[in-house]
Amino acid sequence: MMYFAYGSNLNHFQMKRRCKDSKFLKKINLKDFRLTFRSKYRAADIEYKQGSLVPGGLFQISKNDEKKLDVYEDYPILYKKFYFKYYDKRIMTYTMVKKTSFMFPTKRYLDVVSRGYKDCNIDKKYLKKALKF
Repeated sequence: MMYFAYGSNLNHFQMKRRCKDSKFLKKINLKDFRLTFRSKYRAADIEYKQGSLVPGGLFQISKNDEKKLDVYEDYPILYKKFYFKYYDKRIMTYTMVKKTSFMFPTKRYLDVVSRGYKDCNIDKKYLKKALKF
């Protein structure tokens, strides 16, 4: 299965620890969405926004990895699954169920996400843009 990471799961060390079978394939962009942070956890989320984009990491994951991610993402309570097409491939990601207002992430969480941007060679300008409110 193909999985699109855009928050802390971009961090290769964390992703490998969480999903032992995962393989990072490449960075890709999800069009017409934007990155934000919300909920009491101050975690990453995506929401529809015409003309915007969210860069992320494309991972190959096993069924077992998906089960572990479901637990970590508190599916289906905090996050629900969202599917999109990328070059005729079906990609899964998570998006928050309740779209609460923006909450600035903790330094610890932001450091993990920032490291993930570096691991996946993603321009941090997208992360900075999401933090400017």
